This record gives sequence, C-alpha cells and structure tokens, in this order.
Amino acid sequence: MARRTILQGGHVLAFGDTTGAIADVAIVDGRIAAIGTGLSRPDDIVVDARGAIVLPALTDIHTHIYWGATSLGVRPELVAHRSATGTFVDAGSAGAGNFEGLKTFIFEPLPFHAFAFLNISFPGIFGFSKRVMVGECCDMRLVDAESCIEAAQAYPEQIVGIKVRAGRKASGENGGAALEVALEVAERLKLPVMCHVDLDPPSIEEVLQRLRPGDIITHCCRPDPNAATENGRVREAVWRARESGVHFDIGHGMGGFSFRVCREMLAEGFVPDLISSDIHSLSVNGPAYDLLTTINKMIALGVDQTTALAAGSANPAKVIGRPDLGRIAVGDEANVAVLKWRVEPWTFRDAAGEGLDVSTRLACDRLIVKGRQIDPAGGSHPMQSQ
Repeated sequence: MARRTILQGGHVLAFGDTTGAIADVAIVDGRIAAIGTGLSRPDDIVVDARGAIVLPALTDIHTHIYWGATSLGVRPELVAHRSATGTFVDAGSAGAGNFEGLKTFIFEPLPFHAFAFLNISFPGIFGFSKRVMVGECCDMRLVDAESCIEAAQAYPEQIVGIKVRAGRKASGENGGAALEVALEVAERLKLPVMCHVDLDPPSIEEVLQRLRPGDIITHCCRPDPNAATENGRVREAVWRARESGVHFDIGHGMGGFSFRVCREMLAEGFVPDLISSDIHSLSVNGPAYDLLTTINKMIALGVDQTTALAAGSANPAKVIGRPDLGRIAVGDEANVAVLKWRVEPWTFRDAAGEGLDVSTRLACDRLIVKGRQIDPAGGSHPMQSQ
C-alpha cells in the first residue's frame, strides 16, 4: 500500500478554492489527498516545509524547448528543478511543417506537462543563432493559414494558441502582415494569439490595436525602441489594450526585459499578468536563466510575492485552458513546488545589462510533477512507497 507523503507546515499558496495559509499537503498515489493542519500519521513520509512556500509547480508560458531540431531549443529537464517549473509551453519553435516532431520527440518523453503555441510560419523559428538570424516571416510564402489550421486541429490537446513574431527582425519589411494572418487563423480556431514585438514595423501601438481580448503580447517590458513606455510613462495604447482584456507577458529572453521600463510600468500600477522566461539557446545561461529567476527579478523590483508567483503559475495555467495545473486542490494530480528563501548576496541583470543587487532570493527545494519527484538533473522517480 502506498504511503502518504506530507509536505508539512509550509505557507501553502493553493490558488484554488483554498485560501493561502500555513498548512500541510498530503500526497498519495500521485494525487493531492488533503490540505489542512495536523495531517501527519506515524507511517507517513514527512517533508519539513516550515518556512517554505508550497505552491503549484510553475507554468512557463514562453519557452523554446525544441532541442536538437531548432538552433534556439534548450533541454527543459536541465532547467526544470532549478526553476520549479512543471509545465513548459513552447512559444512558436515549431510551425505546421514540423510540429509533429516537437510532439513526438520532445513532448511525449518528458516527465513534465508540455504544450505549444504553433508558429504561424510553416517551418517555425528556423534561423536563430549568434551568427544566423533569418526571420521566419520575412518571406510571406512561409505564412500559410490553411496549413496552420490543419495542424492545430490535428493536435488540439497540445496546441493552445498561435504564435507570431511581428517586428523587423522576424518579419523584415512585411510589418504586421503575418500578425493579420495569425489573427485570422486564431479566430477560426477559437484560440489566443501570442504576439512577439521587436523593432518596428509594426509599432507596439499598431500591434496592441489589433490584439483581441485573451490574446497575449510578450516582451511587454522590452527596452526602447518600441517599449510599452514613452518618456517615462505607460503609453495610452498599452492601457487601452489592458482594459480590453489583452494579457501582458514578460518573456524575458535575450533582449525582452528592461528593469527601467518595468519600473516605469510598476510606478503607475501596471503589473504584468504573466511572467515567463523565454528561455532559448541565447538566454538560458543569462540574462534570463529560467522562470524562477525572472519571478525573483519582479519581486526585487517591488511586485508582491504572491502576485508574482501567481503570474508564473495560476495565471498562465488559466490562459492555456488548464487551470488544474495552476492550483493545489484535493483530488488533482500532484504538481507542486516547494520554494525556500536563500540568504546570500546576488546580482540580477536585465537584457540591457543593468544590475539589481539583492540579499535574498527564492530557490526551488523540491519539485513534484505528475505525482513524481523531479531531481535536479531532470530525472523523474515515484514518491516513496512501501
């Protein structure tokens, strides 16, 4: 008979129907069996979580994990434990022409939950490295609506939205043409669009005017040019988009996050809805590193701890239509992270190289995904039993 594992005495942020409180979480047969106080029995396996935060394993809504098949892909198992991430959402590495490979060779063997925003461009992001940068929407012959629709309809369990990179680096002089196709496809599929913005054309205002309620703009704190702020103030188009229901995502990456822009937004009470890493081959070893590092940066900038953690767990899980992955609730599969404050001097850096010194930061102590423990090397093994 399986023994219960009790995560005892942690500050539980359940993000469901249970209010955050000091409590125990009981796990048996890979599922949440109970949440409450005084749950442990003599034959239980007890994990001391006092002083720790117990919350849903994080959901990174912007990653690039098509490792080995795209030049920007990284291996998710190498960052999962350090980032407390149980759900990886690939943001456009694959298009209709190669999504089946992402599903078969990357998603299926993973011990984590994995989903994708399908790139509107048929080959996905194919030319991305230190030496080669070829935008996947520079040639509109690659942007085929019907192929994208067919692929999304073939894999509805894995494809949660459409990704488009709108900007001079990704689209050349085509401006917002690929965004228009992506919006048409997403409307027909009843899925959200995640839109990357870089250098104009199009401008950030033009992008935000086109996005619909439920769509996502990523790199929302990118530095100038095309930043969400202008002359130190949040642009009116940014406020209007938020009011209309557009989600604002950090998408840190190599160049998508500026402390200055984020401070200017926070100063006006504009807190991004979603925190994501945009980990890829040029950001995973800095400046982004991973999702938990990005959340730590937001906390260091003054975002409330619970708000920041929700933006990397409950909020993105809801956006991809899997709210169960962003909560801890009795009967659900156990997807749980235990975070502890590490006391040590540390310097965070943004995409522009600015430093931010801190004396404490959150670190992952334990990660449980699909009811199984994840070790620091990314391996998965069952919870102890007898």
